[in-house]
Amino acid sequence: MKKSLYLLTAAVLAAGALTACGSKADSTINGSEPAAESKADSTAEQSKSGEDSADLEDIIVGATPSPHAEVLEAVKDLLKEKGYNLIVKEYTDYVQPNLALDSGDLDANYFQHKPYLDQFNEENKTSLVSAAAIHYEPFGIYAGKTSSLEELKDGAKIAVPNDVSNEARALLLLADKGLIGLKDGVEMDATKNDIVKNDKNFEIIEVEAAQLPRSLPDVDVAVINGNYAIEAGFKVSDALATEDADSIAATTYANIVAVRSGEENSEKTKALVEALTSDTVKKFMEDKYEGAVVPSF
Repeated sequence: MKKSLYLLTAAVLAAGALTACGSKADSTINGSEPAAESKADSTAEQSKSGEDSADLEDIIVGATPSPHAEVLEAVKDLLKEKGYNLIVKEYTDYVQPNLALDSGDLDANYFQHKPYLDQFNEENKTSLVSAAAIHYEPFGIYAGKTSSLEELKDGAKIAVPNDVSNEARALLLLADKGLIGLKDGVEMDATKNDIVKNDKNFEIIEVEAAQLPRSLPDVDVAVINGNYAIEAGFKVSDALATEDADSIAATTYANIVAVRSGEENSEKTKALVEALTSDTVKKFMEDKYEGAVVPSF
């Protein structure tokens, strides 16, 4: 009797052991636990990745999506060769990337021209500076309800950026094309109040720059910043008119790399600027943007 009991107990224990092994095998097959070989491969890969990351110093740069973030992506390999890991943080407005730079969350940003930066510093008591001019984006007048400048009727609505520096630029373009007249000597500080000639009583509507492409169905034409035109899928060839290559805007409104004051000549800044003013970037801009983004170097 005892012998039978011992045999029965042994059989139960053996079955339990087989069941446990079977469960472990099933869980491995189903993916709940990686196979030993996969774990080893994963660990080796993580170790290699960790070693690579440890060898590189991070550069965190804020940018608007197009073209700035796209251009930055094109220099990641160049910066790796210089010992830096480029991290791009994208923003969809013109305020947050400057606030983030000022607070130290970014090492640099790349999205604006110097007149806008100067205006931002004055209004926000910040000390951000230009480290280098990288490219120029021609402003364009794009069709909304009206398909040509000649067809603009009395009282037509014209949308322009609502920030001071970009609005001045838009007004200069409208004046250059003979749609309005501005006071003599007014340039980068032009506002609606400086309009002295408006024979067709055009209604100048101030719109947040990022919203200008979306405003087109509601206005006759809009003067749109180059980066937002690109994001909206517009080409320079779509514009009814653009700034001339030899205009004051071409030099004044070059897009810059901005950093905190005192960091213009840091090793990080120099590496970033060298990468962004390389032949690689020049070719990338010329090939991809077809005149919508013009190198300034």
